[in-house]
Amino acid sequence: MVTGPGNIDVRKVQLTGGATYTVSLPKPWIDEMSLKPRDGIRVDWRPSGALRLTPLDMLQKSEKIITINCGIIPSNSLHDHLMGAYLAGADKIKIVNSNDTDRVVQQQIRRFLRNTRGFEMMNVEDGRVDLICLISAAEMPLIASINRMYSLLISVTRDIMSIANGNEKSLLSDVDDRESEVDALLYLVERQVSIALDSHLVASALNLARNQAVEHSNLATSLERMMDHATHMAQLILESEDLELDAEKEPIIQLNIWQDSMKKLMINIRTRNSFEIEESRLELKTAQIQISSYEQKLIEGRKMTKHDFLLFKISESVRRLCAYARDFGEILLNLKMHDDMVVRK
Repeated sequence: MVTGPGNIDVRKVQLTGGATYTVSLPKPWIDEMSLKPRDGIRVDWRPSGALRLTPLDMLQKSEKIITINCGIIPSNSLHDHLMGAYLAGADKIKIVNSNDTDRVVQQQIRRFLRNTRGFEMMNVEDGRVDLICLISAAEMPLIASINRMYSLLISVTRDIMSIANGNEKSLLSDVDDRESEVDALLYLVERQVSIALDSHLVASALNLARNQAVEHSNLATSLERMMDHATHMAQLILESEDLELDAEKEPIIQLNIWQDSMKKLMINIRTRNSFEIEESRLELKTAQIQISSYEQKLIEGRKMTKHDFLLFKISESVRRLCAYARDFGEILLNLKMHDDMVVRK
């Protein structure tokens, strides 16, 4: 007899009325789901051949709530706890035993709201603040967030190349804001994947198998890491008065190769053409070799000037951009292999 989650029971198929096959459902499960006679149950026929049963109103009934007691957590750690609750997929976060006049608590709540998407402050009372998510994870395609991350990343590298062609550094004045938006989008993707792993209904609504959802999270992580290096280059350019870049020379010419390869890889999130993916990865590998050779020339046989050192740091970031882009292509191949997999009975 099945008595709770994780238990296994074998039930025999019954023939009823000569044409209908039935299987009885465990009473403890019926009670746990609060089902009554004539209530609807959704039946999913999975590719593996298994059937999955879900009460129709299960998703609407469930609400994930996390309570954070400020009195029993380390000081100045509220933001980290809020981010943990966000990434875990909480629908509502209750903050209790907080002092509304405590500036540190209020600052950490505002920081959390800036760094995430969808949460709003509700029901502010003495010693309590409720944060509620107004966005459904099932209604936001992962690919939309990934495309936005890519657009922000490319906007920074294009501005860097434009400055190398003689334009003003002011193009990069808002680079920190762009990086913050990429970080927030990564958190959003990780939250959605966490929810999809917990709920097959959300995974179905996103039209992704659960392992595909994880790979999309890996794509977003690669883009966020590339954004870190693009931002690092932008900050070096903004802070260095003597830095001179040439769009036709190393390392900026390899940045152009990276940009062209990333464009093809982003297209292949949809098309998943093995030849194009491998071609892009080979171009990126060649660019890495060229940059490594350039860096070796900078440090070989002479004392590096301040300008040489700045070029070396720019070059190092371009090399890392190429490495993360190659990882991006490898993830696309993983997704393609999942699409091509055939399950034999």
